[in-house]
Amino acid sequence: MTNGEFGIFLNGSYGVGKSSALEHLADLFAEAELPFSLFDVDWFHRSWPPASTDPQNVLTEADNIRAVWTNYRRTGPRTPIIAGVITQVEDLERYEQCFEIPLRIVHLTASPDVAERRLRGRYSPSQHRALAWHLDDHHRLTRELHQFTSHDLVLDTDHCTPAEVAALVVEEFAPQLHS
Repeated sequence: MTNGEFGIFLNGSYGVGKSSALEHLADLFAEAELPFSLFDVDWFHRSWPPASTDPQNVLTEADNIRAVWTNYRRTGPRTPIIAGVITQVEDLERYEQCFEIPLRIVHLTASPDVAERRLRGRYSPSQHRALAWHLDDHHRLTRELHQFTSHDLVLDTDHCTPAEVAALVVEEFAPQLHS
């Protein structure tokens, strides 16, 4: 691991604003001329069918992330900014192994009503199965996330725009990136 380097991991259940905040973080990092690379982990494991030896696609996801991170690192030092879900220490360890640096975890939360409203806005009527699955699983995942206590920052996104969430994350971590 490189001394002083770290990545920023936006952690949370569905509908809390991880992907939206990720985009705004990219804008703020670019404006501050801080080198970064974005990772929305959903795009690194979304394939079907999964391997019989990797039913949740977590090993495939890790291999894909590691390969892309290796490519980004060839262009020079940078901060990985990741949106995904970490519910247990094993998840954190797997991601830290992919990036070979420690990760600062930002737990984004939202009330059930706000998360549901956001999820309903994300899916079209033809995606009703995906919406129903995410609405149903949101509560389970939220409970698991509250049991995982290795968060460096917790932000309630109910009354914050994604840009405001990103600004709070930059305010918390950017000073450490300049040093």
